[in-house]
Order: sequence, then C-alpha cells, then structure tokens
Amino acid sequence: MTTIARRGLMLVLSSPSGAGKTTLSRALLAGDGNLTLSVSMTTRPMRAGEREGADYFFVSAARFDAAVRNGEFLEHATVFDHRYGTPGAPVMDALGSGRDVLFDIDWQGTQQLKEKAREDLVSIFVLPPSHAELERRLRARAQDAEEIVSQRMAKAGAEISHWAEYDYVIVNDRLELALANVGAILRAERLKRTRQIGLSQFVRDLQEST
Repeated sequence: MTTIARRGLMLVLSSPSGAGKTTLSRALLAGDGNLTLSVSMTTRPMRAGEREGADYFFVSAARFDAAVRNGEFLEHATVFDHRYGTPGAPVMDALGSGRDVLFDIDWQGTQQLKEKAREDLVSIFVLPPSHAELERRLRARAQDAEEIVSQRMAKAGAEISHWAEYDYVIVNDRLELALANVGAILRAERLKRTRQIGLSQFVRDLQEST
C-alpha cells in the first residue's frame, strides 16, 4: 500500500456539558490507532474512575500558575471554577510524527488554539438534540450534585451560542450516527493536500518514472 507522509492534525470536539463529546471522544480513540488524546492539566478534583495521566493531570493551583508563567500551555481556561490547560510539547511532538491529537475542550480553548495553530486545527461542535435531552443526560450520568447540574444547564445556552465559530457542527441524537459523521470529517481532513507533506516528493518521483 502506498503511504504518503503527512503532518498530524488537531481534532477538537466541543459541546455543552452532557451533549456527548466525551463519549464520542472515547469511541473515536478506541477505533482509531492513529489518534491520541491530548491530556489536559486541571485543578479540579479527580472523579471516580478517572486516572492520573490518562484522563487529566491533576495539579494544585500553584503548579498550574507556574505552567502558565512558563508558557507550557497551548491553551488554558477556567470552567466552573476549575482551571484547565493543554501542555504543548506532547501535542507538537505527535503532530510532527504524523499522529493526530484529539482535544475535548470548550470554546475558550478552541479560540486560543486557532490563534496558535490554525492550519493544524479541525474543530467540531456537538449539539444535543434538545434542551430536555441535554438535561436528561446530565442527570443520568450522576456525576455531579444538583447544584452543579443546574449550573451546567444555565450555561448551556451561552456555550451553544459559539457554534458558528467551528468548522463543523453535528447533532448527537444517535451516538452511532454522530460517531460516523465525526469519522467522515476526520478521514476527509487527513486527505487534504496541504497536510500531505510527502505528496510533492511522491509526485516528482512519479513523474520521473514515467
């Protein structure tokens, strides 16, 4: 099989809490060996089932502040009183080796990534099928107290208002269909001529052999 070298891309999934971006992210990672997750640093407490270094790097506020001062982050933001940031070095290493990096971040982080890495970025906003379904999903996952659920629902409208800033928008009504749509976007973006850094040499070799 002919393989042409390409530069990796940053695939961003954003949505209001409960719309399904984390479920989509896990399914994508499980089915695609060339996709790796960008692990964020956060000041929020670890939830049940989460693992240090796999889901997040859980740090103190002082450590987070130091990372900001040292320019370690590609992006960072405060969400529901906790801080989140994306360490840049592992992302750049992955892109340079042709691996794609998946980001589960909000619109604030996406805006910052656009400023630093526009050509590498592919952004997708995930919408819930309805307000009622969004609330049902938040309550069904039973991860947050009632007060937090209410805060997330109150903020959903503001988060959804940023949908037009993204390259693609999908509605997560049925998980399997949403996953197929995200997969189609990823396949198409990988084939973009500008990302195939080995294409020029391949064409030259092809011309010389004819």
